[in-house]
Amino acid sequence: MRRIVPLLLLALLSVSVGAGYLWHRQPASAVESVAVGRTHIESSVTALGTLQPRRYVDVGAQVSGQILRLHVQPGDVVEKGRLLVEIDPSVQRATVDAGRASLAGLRAQLAEQRAKHRLAEQQQARQRRMAADGATREEDVQAAEAELASAAARIDNLSAQIAQTQATLQADEARLGYTRIFAPMEGTVVSVEAREGQTLNATYQTPNVLRIADLSSMTVWSEVSEADVRRVKPGMPVYFTTLGADQRRWQGKVRQLLPAPPTPAPKAGGSESSSTPQAAASKVVVYTALFDVDNADGELMPQMTAQVAFVEAAVKDALSVPVSALVPAQGGGADRFAVRVLRPDGTLDAREVRVGVRNRVSAQVLEGLEAGERIVTGPAPRKAATP
Repeated sequence: MRRIVPLLLLALLSVSVGAGYLWHRQPASAVESVAVGRTHIESSVTALGTLQPRRYVDVGAQVSGQILRLHVQPGDVVEKGRLLVEIDPSVQRATVDAGRASLAGLRAQLAEQRAKHRLAEQQQARQRRMAADGATREEDVQAAEAELASAAARIDNLSAQIAQTQATLQADEARLGYTRIFAPMEGTVVSVEAREGQTLNATYQTPNVLRIADLSSMTVWSEVSEADVRRVKPGMPVYFTTLGADQRRWQGKVRQLLPAPPTPAPKAGGSESSSTPQAAASKVVVYTALFDVDNADGELMPQMTAQVAFVEAAVKDALSVPVSALVPAQGGGADRFAVRVLRPDGTLDAREVRVGVRNRVSAQVLEGLEAGERIVTGPAPRKAATP
């Protein structure tokens, strides 16, 4: 038995050494490997967005009436101050004429009252002189003074009525001016929501007639998932492409991240309670990130869909390896990983590397590997058996 035990231990040691040798000495055909090379690596947050003009204005009607003339059509380029719409001014003009007539009547009454005031002053002065000579009664003097004060009060009353009528007339004249709508800014007419002959009702709300936009600069309203919104910061670079643009990229920087997600609109026929957080709990929450882009060549149009990428980090000509080859290192930091390197003699070498910028496909190697070395990405795929 003393001889058998050492022999068994020696046999077990030989088997262990042989297994380890076979693991490190696997033939190159038994594993799949790639060479360490250089490429462009970018870490980004992707999102979808919609293009809108950065500056635009909805032109509405401030008075009710029928549209007599519509001087523009969608696509027209207009200058600030150009006449856009003419609304029937009959009612407003009649109101202004009535106000002017009322103001003229009040001014005539004021002139008459001032003449009576002068007469009351003369009578009051005469009564005082007669009272000094004892040629009149005290009650006549008091009556003259009261008449003078009454004439002065009537003048004040008429002056207040004139001021009120003038203010009303100014408002009526302004409403008469609103029957001719002028362009508030220079830009392009992107939509027209009214037609000639249509009657507008501006009693409860201002009806929109058309929209003018400055298309030389656009804003991308992008929807960022709540899982990625913390990675998007104001000032970070961003680019996007549009459908059918031959992969042209437009560059920009994040201008603003809105602090709250868009409020869902209530469903038709529903109440306000239909948009409560409980009702929207099953929906994906997105936040809106805004950035601007120049559109001097006019390639971008409102409501276009933008495929957006917010760039967290990017490095060119970086030494890179596939992410699938990385295994988190034991006791290492977030940037430490282990890889298996395939040596020229067919043996495998476990090595620790430090990585930098990475995405779902590739990772930048900062330490531990050299260009041209081959790393194992997995076992070689099995070949299908021939029938």
